[in-house]
Amino acid sequence: MIAHDIACIPGDGIGTEVTAAARTVLDAAGRRHGIAFRYDELDWSCARHEREGAMMPADGLERLARRDAILLGAVGAPGVADHVSLWGLLIPIRRTFRQYVNLRPIRVFPGVPSPLRDAGPEVDLVVVRENTEGEYSEIGGRFNRGEPGELAVQEAVFTRTGVTRILDYAFALAARRGGHLTSATKSNGIVHTMPFWDELVRERAAAAPGVAWDQEHIDALCAKLVLDPARFDVIVASNLFGDILSDLAAAVAGSIGMAPSGNLDPTGEHPSMFEPVHGSAPDIAGRGIANPVGAVWSAALMLDHLGHPEAAAEVLAAIERVLAAGAPRTPDLGGSAGTAEVAAAIAGALGEA
Repeated sequence: MIAHDIACIPGDGIGTEVTAAARTVLDAAGRRHGIAFRYDELDWSCARHEREGAMMPADGLERLARRDAILLGAVGAPGVADHVSLWGLLIPIRRTFRQYVNLRPIRVFPGVPSPLRDAGPEVDLVVVRENTEGEYSEIGGRFNRGEPGELAVQEAVFTRTGVTRILDYAFALAARRGGHLTSATKSNGIVHTMPFWDELVRERAAAAPGVAWDQEHIDALCAKLVLDPARFDVIVASNLFGDILSDLAAAVAGSIGMAPSGNLDPTGEHPSMFEPVHGSAPDIAGRGIANPVGAVWSAALMLDHLGHPEAAAEVLAAIERVLAAGAPRTPDLGGSAGTAEVAAAIAGALGEA
């Protein structure tokens, strides 16, 4: 029996519901494959911030460092500003543990209609988002607050190390998949960072001769992702561009509730964190109707990262079988089932022929 220590941060809103669903499927997969999960459930959330003035305790990062992985639900609540919740929890985790890859796979599953008329199961792509620098930097500030001449400055930071390592990861992933990479850029309008990004793409492409590649300006890329999503295999993008593109691609797939993500330290030196892309959805929180697929798929990514690819593939296949069957499914997919019912169906589908 292999055991893993998992830090579980349900967070806010529907995060508590979908995390419980993911654990149901993880434990079922674990029983089949001889894997035990020991969960350390942590109440780090906006509710904690309102109660104690911080999203997590002062020693929070030290506690996480001892875990094999982190399973996160969602963070955000109306009473706490979004930048407070993000910079109080997720970004410190990503940067302290050098989770420089944000991996966001997107598929149109059989039985789940895309809002795009001609998009079907041939849509199978991955957005590789740089996760620790770029446009989401701390450099900048505000001056003359509340005055007519008030200004705000936010600096984007692109380092050779940071860009090179995300490009190398993306090219290697493309080599294992369909052999094609698209780089998101905006070097016609952003005069320093994006030409630098483009130069490094060309440099790293030379080290991956088996991968065909192209680049697209981000505005045109958004349009092409809607017009012809099946043409894409791996898309590599900066922190901001990757964030936007992956949400757009998730909508193309039928529901953002099905989109997973992994915040990865590919070296394995630090724990990686896995979370669905959707937010805390306070409008439906507590009703038990949130789509658990994004969280369950994120758990499958965690299984793969922890060295259990067969168990991960089985979970993904179980998701596909349940979605293809047409029921049960949650209201965002046109059904009437609850979160726990869908999770139980996925757990029950594990190992089916």
